[in-house]
Amino acid sequence: MEMEEYKKLLKDVRKELPEHVFQKERFEIPNVKGHIQGSRTVISNFLQIANTLGRQPEHMLKFILRELATPGDVKKSGSIIIGAKIPASRINEKIKQYANSYVFCYECGKPDTKIEKEGSFSFLKCTACGARHSIKSKV
Repeated sequence: MEMEEYKKLLKDVRKELPEHVFQKERFEIPNVKGHIQGSRTVISNFLQIANTLGRQPEHMLKFILRELATPGDVKKSGSIIIGAKIPASRINEKIKQYANSYVFCYECGKPDTKIEKEGSFSFLKCTACGARHSIKSKV
């Protein structure tokens, strides 16, 4: 196959792909907003962050609390209380770690993924590129 023929085939295939596959918009994870209250940390925008990432708040909270080795709980108001004084930078770091493990596609890096369970296994399915990877369900 000649190079021109290959390039024409590639061009034809690209025309068939949906437009959003080629968009390079920057996905931003919101930073936590909160304060220290006595010996605890209160995060007021946790549900918003979970919603932005498209994940269940309970799943994300379980991961973060395990990583920080501290207790915590979701309040009725939607904020979370962590049972220790923890700087926002450290919580943001854990949220990024969560996103890298459970949100961003391992192939194309887009956040357009869903967690699918099959029996005792969990998979990260990308709706942008179609990739499917097993994820270590540490949570």
